[in-house]
Amino acid sequence: MKKNIIILLSIIVAAIIFRYGYTLFGQIMTGKAMKNKPAPQVVVETVEDENVIRSFEAPGRVVSKYRVDVLARISGYLRTSYFKEGDYVKAGQTLFQIEPTEFANSAKVAGANVSNLKAQLAYAEKQLARAQELVKKDYIAKSQYDQMLSQRDSLKAQLASAQASYNDSQRILGYTMVKSPVDGRVGIINVTVGNYVSPTSGALTTINSTNPIYVTFPLDSNDYAALANSDKEQNNNRKAELILPNGSEYKLRGIQDFQDNKVDQSTGTVTMRATFQNPDNALIHGEFVTIKLYANKPVKVPVVPQTAVMENQAGKYVYKMDENDLPQLVYIKTGGQSGSKWIVEDGLKKGDRIVTEGLQKVKPAKPVTIISPEEMLKIKQEALTKTQETEAKQTK
Repeated sequence: MKKNIIILLSIIVAAIIFRYGYTLFGQIMTGKAMKNKPAPQVVVETVEDENVIRSFEAPGRVVSKYRVDVLARISGYLRTSYFKEGDYVKAGQTLFQIEPTEFANSAKVAGANVSNLKAQLAYAEKQLARAQELVKKDYIAKSQYDQMLSQRDSLKAQLASAQASYNDSQRILGYTMVKSPVDGRVGIINVTVGNYVSPTSGALTTINSTNPIYVTFPLDSNDYAALANSDKEQNNNRKAELILPNGSEYKLRGIQDFQDNKVDQSTGTVTMRATFQNPDNALIHGEFVTIKLYANKPVKVPVVPQTAVMENQAGKYVYKMDENDLPQLVYIKTGGQSGSKWIVEDGLKKGDRIVTEGLQKVKPAKPVTIISPEEMLKIKQEALTKTQETEAKQTK
């Protein structure tokens, strides 16, 4: 019995030694393998300052410069509509006609009255001229001449009044043709032909002007401060570009010509506005676009290659070399692009050294082997050649 217990204990001890001894052996061997694994090869560059024209992107909305309600200026029944909803129209183009018969008759009567008074005045002028000769020769009394003069002057006054009435009737007749006050795009027609309209019955339709056209956009207050610091005295008339909803670039550049004088406390932004020419009506009131705004003057700021910048949930970061030539993960704040480089707002300064190539295997505070860009290019070419050779063998 005692012998069996000793044998059992021996087996248990042996199993424990085997289990944990094997694990310890594996850890030792893994550690040796890690120690023998070569450090990743990287290219390191020094951060430099460059003169750049800063640019900022923001979401924008296309807004008509003018939004005009088209109103009836007289009362009457709507006779005709000369356009379709959504049409582009020119200033002065006829949109509607109000039944003109009543107004045309009034104008006709007023015109006839003017003609009649003109004829009477012409006859009175002749009679007055004749009477003037007769009074000189004492063939008629002076009082008779004065009476004729008074009649002539009365006819003049009547004609002037009749002419004014005729002009008014013509103007009112013209109002039966409802015309567009601006170039633009017509909206929904609010009335149908046959309805009675008046100056107080509301807009017949609405026209949004299309050329030029505005784009309003909110700019982050920090970006606004950086922009203002760049331009100082030239704080307006900046160049602007648009990216349309389909991703294409709008062909014409605009000018930023307005900025609000306060920061919106709820959003932390400043409202800006740019004006764009829109001859082909490509920009439509209400659509959303992306606007890119350029500073007027260059500023000297640190820049880094875009390939050196990575991003995770916490933000953009680079690997910055410390005094022991070990890479350290450093988060940075970027402020737009300059060509193929990021403008750095915070996190780096001129003279800092960062990893620009070979970042895939870099880990914070772990050794790296620094090589030249030429050596890195050679390694990439060799790897590409090897991959192509392998693929060629597989296809055979």
